[in-house]
Amino acid sequence: MLFNSLEFAIFLPLVFAVYWLLQHFNLRWQNAWVVASSYFFYGWWDVRFLILIAFSTLTDFLIGRALERTIVASQRKYLLWLSIGVNLGLLGFFKYFDFFVTNFTTAFTLFGSSVEGRLLDIVLPVGISFYTFQTLSYTIDVYRGKLKATSNLLSFAAFVSFFPQLVAGPIERATRLLPQFETRRKFDYTKAADGMRQILWGFFKKMVVADSCAIVVNQVFGSYEYQSGSVLVLGAVFFAFQIYGDFSGYSDIAIGTARLFGIELMQNFRMPYFARDVADFWRRWHISLTTWFRDYVYIPLGGSRNGKWNAVRNTILVFLVSGFWHGANWTFIVWGLYHALLFLPLLLLNKNRRYVDSGIDEAKLLPGVGQFLQMVLTFLLVTVGWVFFRAESVTDAFSYLYAMVSFGPGYFNVNTLFASTTTLSNFTLLFALLSIVLLLVAEWMQRAKTHALDIAGWRYRGVIYLLLMLFIYIAKGDSASFIYFQF
Repeated sequence: MLFNSLEFAIFLPLVFAVYWLLQHFNLRWQNAWVVASSYFFYGWWDVRFLILIAFSTLTDFLIGRALERTIVASQRKYLLWLSIGVNLGLLGFFKYFDFFVTNFTTAFTLFGSSVEGRLLDIVLPVGISFYTFQTLSYTIDVYRGKLKATSNLLSFAAFVSFFPQLVAGPIERATRLLPQFETRRKFDYTKAADGMRQILWGFFKKMVVADSCAIVVNQVFGSYEYQSGSVLVLGAVFFAFQIYGDFSGYSDIAIGTARLFGIELMQNFRMPYFARDVADFWRRWHISLTTWFRDYVYIPLGGSRNGKWNAVRNTILVFLVSGFWHGANWTFIVWGLYHALLFLPLLLLNKNRRYVDSGIDEAKLLPGVGQFLQMVLTFLLVTVGWVFFRAESVTDAFSYLYAMVSFGPGYFNVNTLFASTTTLSNFTLLFALLSIVLLLVAEWMQRAKTHALDIAGWRYRGVIYLLLMLFIYIAKGDSASFIYFQF
């Protein structure tokens, strides 16, 4: 079930109403309703997916209980590796089986041998990359002693399947989210109202910014061989805003929806295109995944404790794994490697943490010249990486980038954008540009807030709400799926 669908517009109010009616009964009833609603929401795509999430939930619940009872170090380690093996095994089979088979047979072909590999054409369960990491955080934290294993299967099932963030995050930690399902919740109008504002902002990002940019992006990337260099630059920039509007829009809707139910989810994006270097970008982009890899991969590998070269090795490994997490394609691995290469100079020069605590002066209307140039350079570097993320193959990505910087006659001819298309018009292009400008202005003005609609004063709010709803109405069309559903 998509957030931007009629079904969800009916589903959410019904779930909300019953949920708060049940607050007068035992907490178990509320949690049972969360689980039932979440399974209905998830099963809307394919009821077969419910078997996987139920299996993953029960497996990690039982392993967590066993870890709580076991004091023998070797047995605890065995249980931990059992959880890791089951979760990553499921993820690997459904997401990467065909990728490995294809590359295995290709490798033998290169050496003059012929091996027949049988592809399974497996349907990727929606959200499996997200909820497997979420349940893994539970067993790892129980193993480390950071969290007591829960004895309440219902609460644990609610933690794993909570529908707002089930299919595309944020990837919550058990230490943060699970206790909220074990504590009685009471309706808070202030939180719910703020949640509705964040939902509206998320819909603007998705339906106006992302979906409008997608029309241009699909045209450019689908016919990049025939596009001028300036149009290719435009396509790459538009994809940068498409993926940001799409994914951060989902996160805003998820976080806002959770607040309607008295549940607090972590902030997943913090105005990443105002970052002043690549390290700063990764502290602002997909924060729940970045911190997950930091805490459960980078630090266990030794982090930066054992010298620079170990830190370099661990950094490269984490970025490669992060890229591969996004999809079974070499484009994502190259994308991860590209960001590792951008990050390493900052690490080697001890500049990777220079903007951790130094925010941009909120009192200033505009950034300083130096800050602005840093933001532009960082955005351009990130945008180059997005070409690998969007391209069908590594070869296509390099060809796209080569054509993008091949200056010559016709480089600034934008008419190639409108050739052989009936879906793209001047209005669509200008509407997408305007939506990007509104996004940037709103987020810059609200850069100290958790979301752009955290605004004081009803007079201003009302005008802004009407403006956003007008844009959403103009942009409405077919309900496009969220990009990160494929991961």
